[in-house]
Amino acid sequence: MLEIAELRNVEIQIMPQVQESHVGLHGPMRLLETPEHRRFAYCEGQESGQLFAEPKVVSTLQMRYARMRSQALTIKDSRGLLQRMRGAL
Repeated sequence: MLEIAELRNVEIQIMPQVQESHVGLHGPMRLLETPEHRRFAYCEGQESGQLFAEPKVVSTLQMRYARMRSQALTIKDSRGLLQRMRGAL
């Protein structure tokens, strides 16, 4: 994973275990933007997936994603944690 984190188009942030509740627990979410700047969101559940194109819904999901990133470790701290975990193996 550390090698992948070195790619210029990859950012890894780890959610600390002490963060008991965050929006990422509701399932995977993908935020997409087309070359024409149209935005979409795709969310998955255990039995279904749903594509959203309505700007208000997509905006809400983008705000949730931003909050989740703010609760996670920074990119630098996440890399440090992965390095310490690798050293412990």
